[in-house]
Amino acid sequence: MKTIVIKQDESFEEAAKILRRGGLVAFPTETVYGLGGDALNPESSRKIYAAKNRPSDNPLIVHICDISALNRLCAEVPEYAYKLAQRFWPGPLTMILKKSAAVPYETTGGLDTVAVRMPDHEGALKLLRESGVFIAAPSANLSGKPSPTTAEHVFHDMNGRIDAIIDGGEVGIGIESTIVDLTKAPFAILRPGYITPVMLESVLKEVIYDPAIIDANASKDLRPRAPGMKYRHYAPKAELTIIKGLEQSVVDKINSMVENNILSGLKTGIIAAEETADRYKAGNVKIAGSIKDPVTISHSLYGILRSFDDEETDVIYSESFDRERLCGDNGGSASDEEFAGAIMNRLTKAAGHHIMEV
Repeated sequence: MKTIVIKQDESFEEAAKILRRGGLVAFPTETVYGLGGDALNPESSRKIYAAKNRPSDNPLIVHICDISALNRLCAEVPEYAYKLAQRFWPGPLTMILKKSAAVPYETTGGLDTVAVRMPDHEGALKLLRESGVFIAAPSANLSGKPSPTTAEHVFHDMNGRIDAIIDGGEVGIGIESTIVDLTKAPFAILRPGYITPVMLESVLKEVIYDPAIIDANASKDLRPRAPGMKYRHYAPKAELTIIKGLEQSVVDKINSMVENNILSGLKTGIIAAEETADRYKAGNVKIAGSIKDPVTISHSLYGILRSFDDEETDVIYSESFDRERLCGDNGGSASDEEFAGAIMNRLTKAAGHHIMEV
């Protein structure tokens, strides 16, 4: 299969035809690039799983461009779901509701629920409108690898596996949408993201986190409500360790370990904040962003992990970007604090929960 690349300012006619005939098109959103197929076509969903090497019990998110689509996709749509849609769509929020008979089990990973969102991206909405289909789309990467935030990342993983890629440049937020389960009380966030509990509680009375996504030993002790969260995600090829503690203690520890690695012939990468990057004496230092602006960190995280892969790095050390550090002394809002937790969720999974406290 030859994978074609279509620029966002070009015609989407060919991409729309591909989707309508059951093919696959990767496209940009405000979060990460998605790997799209016709959500109501079982064969398209099977192709998505095959292209990604994705476990078949990991549901796909259905992307829409009009709130009225909820009536077609969902068996019932409570009033609070409409209120969330009106407040946060288009945007990085995925809602889980009871599925209608129109949605095949191949798209929902065998579940009686469906995950739906409306992306806040010109290219994604254009593709949805011109194709006339609801688009099932997980991230457009091979399963387990860091999610793609550029078309080049998608091409690296998916060239020859899918029909087309729409190149919309770099994405904005850089980590996947928040997923909230609205099928039973208490409503629970199954995957943290840019839309935080504080924001959701402007519409809902109470929102909790699924305990399995916030517990440090979740991979061992708790079964997440979202099937996909039990799988390995976002991981670079190199061993990644998060170093957590007082800022200067973290810098000193990383410098010491890098020095030992150099003596051992290990190529070492460092993920640092803008504010501390110049304190490292050796190693390949990459700046994630500023601790004063969590979005700068989410925007660059996956790209940094992929660049270390390209450079055949042996070991990676990352500073911690936890709530206390990103918001503690910076006057950050409660929403910023929760978003910092979403960033750490991705970084912790990429590190396989390998955290060193100093």
